[in-house]
Order: sequence, then structure tokens, then C-alpha cells
Amino acid sequence: MNVCRQYLSRFISACLVSGGILSVLGCNPQNTEHQQPNGIIYCSEGNPASFNPQLDTSGTTVDVSSHQIYDRLLDFDLITGEIVPGLASSWSTSSDGLTYTFQLRKDIAFHSTAYFTPSRSFDADDVVFSFNRWRDENHPYHEVSGGRYPYINSVGLDDLIGSIERINRYRVKVTLVRPESSFLANLATDFSIILSAEYAKQLQAVGTPELIDTQPIGTGPFKFNSFRQDRFVRFDAHTEYWRERSTTEQLIFDITPSSSLRLAKLMTGECDAMAFPTHSQLDVIRKRKELILDEKPGLNVGFWAFNTSKPPFDNPQVRRALALAIDKNAILEAIYFGSAIPAASIIPPSSWAFQPDSRNTSFNPIEAAKLLRENGVEEGFSMTIWAMPVERAYNPNAMKMAELMQRYLRDVGIDANIISYEWSTFRARLNQGSHDSVLIGWSADNGDPDNFFRPLLTCAAIDSGTNRARWCSKEYDTLIDKALTYTDQEDRAYFYSKAIELISQEMPLMPIAHAFRYQAYRDDVTGIEINPYGGIQFRNVSKP
Repeated sequence: MNVCRQYLSRFISACLVSGGILSVLGCNPQNTEHQQPNGIIYCSEGNPASFNPQLDTSGTTVDVSSHQIYDRLLDFDLITGEIVPGLASSWSTSSDGLTYTFQLRKDIAFHSTAYFTPSRSFDADDVVFSFNRWRDENHPYHEVSGGRYPYINSVGLDDLIGSIERINRYRVKVTLVRPESSFLANLATDFSIILSAEYAKQLQAVGTPELIDTQPIGTGPFKFNSFRQDRFVRFDAHTEYWRERSTTEQLIFDITPSSSLRLAKLMTGECDAMAFPTHSQLDVIRKRKELILDEKPGLNVGFWAFNTSKPPFDNPQVRRALALAIDKNAILEAIYFGSAIPAASIIPPSSWAFQPDSRNTSFNPIEAAKLLRENGVEEGFSMTIWAMPVERAYNPNAMKMAELMQRYLRDVGIDANIISYEWSTFRARLNQGSHDSVLIGWSADNGDPDNFFRPLLTCAAIDSGTNRARWCSKEYDTLIDKALTYTDQEDRAYFYSKAIELISQEMPLMPIAHAFRYQAYRDDVTGIEINPYGGIQFRNVSKP
């Protein structure tokens, strides 16, 4: 850290200690002259669990890896939502919907780093390796780094593919076991990245296969340089990148868990962009002429999930009573500051599967108490609300929300204890299913409504860790599976409307809000766009 940055850090710390962000505003940091590093600095909110998004659905991992290090066969157009070519320049589908043939681009370079020098460019072997790693339990890399592929497993992509075949160096054929209309959309998500088969073979030969996920190699616009826990992740530009890229030579994720400190660093210029501005900070950012705040409706849902595998939460009437005890509108006002709309279902209004007449729960503590007593939940009953320790667009302050809900539950005779852990620990323990309920949510990875229905509530998504309610309904699974056998939206919407009705009856979770997404950055930065389908992208981001 140079002298100027040391000064900035001391300055920021002093301002924060003396009274938070308002004090920072009074410190006039714009007059401070300092030298910017050559590159883009992004103030991120936490440590990635991996550098391979196949292994982790956390937004923190996705942001730092998916679009910086890797490419996919297909991508989404961020404006239209259409599926567009990625590493595959074109594709064709058989008339029965079972076979997809992908034509791959030529002369796509993998990263050359201090720990790996590729001898060849991207080809069909890399696609076969990347897919077989998560779909074939006998693949030598399947169990590396734990053998869990949460998103892939939750949408059933591993079971959907019957075979994948190398036709020649630049053509790959994928055969499905059944037609499924969301297949291409899932290949365009943050999780369907392409790894280097040559790098994997080299690591396996020296007995260190796990390094494929911690010292990553991809074809993306940036190549991994270094990672220091709780400090930073550093990338260098991939100068042989196949698409147009920015002139940025370095990309640094400055790991800054405190949202106040992230904003302070953005204001002083120590960061060029920041993750997850809190809703209470939005007006502060709007009033600063050197800062820009972009916003878009979010493809997301924040919810309160009940652990339906544990009594009394296995009783739909108890779950309904708990939902009736909560004033959702008051929570929205206190937590989202007008930047979200109430959610009646898990599907946001921007999805074509949205049902405007979905039945919403109303605030009725008298009815809630009555239902609880009728179903054997006596006054003084104790339960836990797990609250995320991180901000997310769908829930910017889970801890505060839990505190508000704690008061509402007290009014109906429930003693709610709030539980939270460090983020990676929180998610690991949540996967074990020891929670009574949890405040969490979901942001779409693609524009297909299956991306909400399947990961959040299907039986298969319990094992993959995305079904936080641990709710398993054969009737629900049948509806979701049937929807994917049709290609016409109207046909599919019929089954999704039935699924929404079933969720409303069974109440495995209480939908709370669909929130706007925000991105804050300095006005000399260009090329930042809010990605409605997942992680942030820095490929086109530059500054003078």
C-alpha cells in the first residue's frame, strides 16, 4: 500500500469512527489528491467460497468468477434476454428436441499464467470435460472439491443429459433423455462455464486436481493473479481474449464486508464501483455528483422459508398462521425504503409466468394466534429465524427484518430467536437443515421461470441445497416437469399457475418482496451494466 492509500485508509477509518457515513460526507474527501492504481477496483462484500461457480451458487462466488475468468457456450443478451452465441458460434436442434449440436469457435485462447501455459486453444475436449465433471459420477474430477454442483443438481441438468459426444475438434453433440424447453437457457447461466481439459490433465498428473478450483484457468477476459482472504482478489487482463474488451489492465476485488466502508471507499475514489449499496445509502449516492447510481427492476424474490421437515413447521396450517402474523407492508417500508414491491408469489412481475391474481397473505394476528392454538402451538413456543449476515438485492438487511418479525411473532405468543453466522458457515449449516426458518431469497440466473420454480421448491433441490424450505411435493414436481415438456408459453403458463396456487395453499415459504437492483460507481467509469441474469461483468468496463 503506497503512502497515499495508507492516508486514505486512515482517513476513512477516522470518519467512520467519528460517526458513520454522515461524518464521511462532512470530511470532503474529494479534495484529497491520490494516485489511482492502473485498473478497476470493485469493492465486494465478501470472500468467494470458490473460483468455480459450478460448485457454489453464492453471488459472491459468481461475481468474482463466472464472467471474469470463464466463458460459456451460450450467453444472454443483457437487454433483450435472448440466448446468443458464446463459445459456441451456432447450434441446431433435432426435430424431436432430444439432440443439440454445437459448432464451436476456433482459436480461443485459454489463460497463460505463472502456473499454466496452454499448448492448444479451446476445443470440443474442454466442453466434454466441463460437462462430464458435473454429470458423470465416475468422472475423475466429479468428487474433486466436494462433488456437489448445487445449481446443476437443483435444475436436474446432470440427469437431463444422456450423453455428450465429440464429433470433431469443433463440433459437440449433446443428447437429452427427454425434451426440455429450458435446456439452452441453463447452458447460458453463470454456472455452465467451460474449464480447460488440458489444465485438468496436468493437475491430475502431479496429484493436485483441487487446484483447478482455486488457481483457475478459463478463456474469460481476466486471468487470476492472486487471492488474500479478507483482503483482495487480483486479476490481470487476458490480452488474447477473443471478444472486444476494455483497456483495463488490472481488475481488483477489494473485499470490504462493511457497506458503510464500501461507500466511503467509493466516495474517496479508493474503489471505482461497489457491491450492494444499502437502501439507506441510495439517496446519499444520488446526491453526489461524482457518483452514478443505476437501477433496474430485479428478477428476484426475498422470502421467509419454513423448514417443512421439522414439526410443527411440517403443518401447512402452522406455516400459514406464522405468515398471517407478519405485517409484510410494514416490513417493506422499514427494510426496502420504497425500492421493492410486495411479493405474492415467487415469480416477479417481469417474468412471463407472473400471475397478477396470485393470492397474498394479509396481516391478521388474531387469526394467526387462533390458527396456532388450534394446531397445537401454545403460547411461549420457541423457534429460530436464521438471518443472512450479508446484503442481497432481494433482502438488504435480513437481520433487521428478523428483529421486526420477532416483535410480530411475540404478539401471537411465539418466542423467536435470531440466528446468524459468517456467510460460508451460515450456508453450510443451512444445508444441514437445522434451521426452523430462514430469511433468504433468490435472484434469477436466466429469464426462464423454471429458474425460480425448480431450484427453490422441487424435491431434488433439497439435496442440492437451494430448497431452503426442504419441501417435497410430488404434485408440485409433476407440474414443474410437465411445464418443460411444452415450448409454447401459454401452455407452460397454465402449469406454472397451478404450481403457484399449490405454493399458496401449502405455504412452504412466505414471499416477501421483489426488489430493484442497484449498481453504484464513479462517473469516470464506463461500461458497467446491471446484469438481470446474475453476476457482474467487467469485460467492457473502463476508465481514463
